[in-house]
Amino acid sequence: MTGKRSLSTHRRHLTRRRVLGASAIGVAATGAAVAGGTGLLSSASAAGFGYQDDGRNYVVDTGAALVFKVSKTTGDITSLAYKGKEYEGYGGKHSHVESGLGASTVTIKQSGSTILIKVVHGAITQWYAARSGQNNVYLWTNKADASFTATRYIVRLKPGMFPNTGSDAWDSTTDKIIEAGDVWKRPDGTTHSKHYSGRRTIDYDYVGFTTGSVGLWLVRSNHEKASGGPFYRSLLRHSNEGGAGLYEILHYNEAQTEAERFGLQGPYVIALTDGGAPSTSLFQANLDTSWVDGLGITGWVGKAGRGKVAGVGLKGMDAKYAYTVGFANADAQYWAKAAAGTGAFSCKGMLPGTYTLTVFKNELAVHTESVKVTAGGTTSLHTLSITGDPSAAATVWRLGDWDGTPGEFKNAKLMTYAHPSDGRAAKWTGNVTIGSGSEAASFPAYVWKDVNDGILVYFKLTKAQAAAAHTLRVGVTDAFAGGRPRVTVNDWVSAIPSAITQPETRSLTTGSYRGNNHTFAFNVPSSAWKTDTSQYNVLKINIVSGSGGTAFLSAGTSFDCLDLLT
Repeated sequence: MTGKRSLSTHRRHLTRRRVLGASAIGVAATGAAVAGGTGLLSSASAAGFGYQDDGRNYVVDTGAALVFKVSKTTGDITSLAYKGKEYEGYGGKHSHVESGLGASTVTIKQSGSTILIKVVHGAITQWYAARSGQNNVYLWTNKADASFTATRYIVRLKPGMFPNTGSDAWDSTTDKIIEAGDVWKRPDGTTHSKHYSGRRTIDYDYVGFTTGSVGLWLVRSNHEKASGGPFYRSLLRHSNEGGAGLYEILHYNEAQTEAERFGLQGPYVIALTDGGAPSTSLFQANLDTSWVDGLGITGWVGKAGRGKVAGVGLKGMDAKYAYTVGFANADAQYWAKAAAGTGAFSCKGMLPGTYTLTVFKNELAVHTESVKVTAGGTTSLHTLSITGDPSAAATVWRLGDWDGTPGEFKNAKLMTYAHPSDGRAAKWTGNVTIGSGSEAASFPAYVWKDVNDGILVYFKLTKAQAAAAHTLRVGVTDAFAGGRPRVTVNDWVSAIPSAITQPETRSLTTGSYRGNNHTFAFNVPSSAWKTDTSQYNVLKINIVSGSGGTAFLSAGTSFDCLDLLT
């Protein structure tokens, strides 16, 4: 739809040239609620539903308030016109998978109340679907191999359509780049970047923008073929004076902890509303996809071909934390939240196969076992006993808590939506004294070789404690550029520990502390301690690595917990 033709004129023209489906393939009208609370709209009442070929694009009229275009040569969405107003595109670019596929084979068909567009380019096949009377575009991405380095879909939106606010919004006319071309600092000292969503995958169902009268949203898929698990953080949206974007990230090399998975991913949904949030019927927990079964989407597995795992509960939970049960193998990933108190969980819609089941205390793996899922069946599990929680060990002292995050430490929460140099951050320096009452809040969540190396922890021991050797545990959640801790206790210096496997890209400066949780164990001999029990022992933490840049891009690590075992 162009800006020169009114929506009503377009619909009259479209009705005259309506393309009818060559054959019905068993797609029934769902009667699902239209996103945004605009009521129920059947295909019979969705006047104008259909498509036309304008020479360059397939023009799809949903029969509601949305008309969208898909390029016949590239498969890009080139227009999203809602109530006659265009929202799509910026900087000469359109909405597409990856960074745009380029020349592709694009076909379209209508079958009853569904229009399906197929885009083929090498190892990637992209699908778009419209349903009669709905202001939604359903999308699927099938990636067969690693010939593309990432898997994402970006919806590009025109500048000035929505408020330019939030931690993922910036203004390049006033803000200055401070890192890698994608982190900005404002004159007020706050930092902004497309990386700063502040949310993990498990924390959101959709992202988007609203003016109060118009909302444009991207409802995420179930991420079964994505990678990174429930706690992965990545790009969700961005905006600046030049336009805005919404992302469905399925595999992104930044802060990535898992190998890429391949195959069909979706549906994820572009939803237009009258300003409100998208309908909950579009969320994975409620999404009815029975209408997809007969469309012939390669790799699609319907409800009948999927199974379920149900667990009675978890034994040994810490009531202070939420627990998540994850399932993963080379082909798929899923997760379910465990009920508070009992730990009961249920995960449905799983592809058949054998999975590693992992119980997470917050983000720390505390139990694993194998579980098999069969098509059409339910795998029932008895109560699982948690035996791998390091918090169960007796300690002389503990700094923080074992939960797989640096959440108790200084600046930790800010770092999920800001750069470490942000003006709101407390100073990264600062030593702590065990027993002071504010140890965790004073200890920095991150330590870098170039910024705050050599943090000190002061503590006293009793005569009996000083007479024995102890194990010092240092838990880390992630490391940048091979950074790992080397410790000094008074005059005793530990060996340099071996580097551990961690993401190879930026993480600590792009809103993520999530890596491969690891515990370094240092066996400190009794000869290391102060014999005078009135004196403080001094633990010094240095970051060692032969790589990395400078300042906040020097080698560094994020901490989960530190403790001295009895």
